[in-house]
Amino acid sequence: MRPIAPAEKKAEAPTQLSRIAVTLEPPVARITLQHAPLNVIDIAMMDELATALADLEERADIAVVVLAASGKAFSVGVDVAAHTPDKIQEMLSKFHGVILKLVGTKKVTIAVVRGHCLGGGAELAMVCDLVYTADNATWGFPEIKLGCYPPVAATALAALVGQKHAADLVLTGRTISGSEAASIGLVNRALADEQVDAAVQESVKNLLQLSPAALAITKKAIYAWNSMHFDKGLARAEQIYLDELMKTEDAQEGINAFVEKRKPVWKGR
Repeated sequence: MRPIAPAEKKAEAPTQLSRIAVTLEPPVARITLQHAPLNVIDIAMMDELATALADLEERADIAVVVLAASGKAFSVGVDVAAHTPDKIQEMLSKFHGVILKLVGTKKVTIAVVRGHCLGGGAELAMVCDLVYTADNATWGFPEIKLGCYPPVAATALAALVGQKHAADLVLTGRTISGSEAASIGLVNRALADEQVDAAVQESVKNLLQLSPAALAITKKAIYAWNSMHFDKGLARAEQIYLDELMKTEDAQEGINAFVEKRKPVWKGR
């Protein structure tokens, strides 16, 4: 994707990291998830995303950040192997740090979704300002099937799609198409795969005709009400996850069953 800006500057060579690539074409930056084959969000990716977002926040020449992915999936979510007792706190802290950077950035953020967009991957996309998805993409929050729950979605999804839709997705773990995601307000538009890039490019082009300062301040105003609750709500959801959920036998059973590729045997405790 190469959006055209009135005062476009020369593109900088992409920065290739182990899990993401960052391409700068001021006033646009593009972050591409590239952890083949399914863009699992492991701690290394979280670190790279946090650094990239912090660096972009300091750049006055960047107004729009596009978050996309290479391969056949946007992301199937956070690394299940990181749910072990010795890693879970670090994993949640770092992932939620990335989410808070996305939520708090002054830049306009756009997620571009194709293929599977599940769990932490769906959380990453849903907190962007604008979301464009292929209509045949697969969205969902399947954590409940592992005896867990998605803290970001548990905190913020209802504000996007309403309480009933949020409860349906989080409590059942069912997946939905990009088309259904658009119909309930989880994304802005669902399009045929070959039309997604053009729609994103048009959106970027329209944004670049506007004042970056006005966009940043307007973002602050749009989210003023939710921001008062999101930080505290996410911290509370994270605390419940660590102090209550991860101490249950069922949470450990669900994670172990996933790793061992077997059906979990729930004990209800």
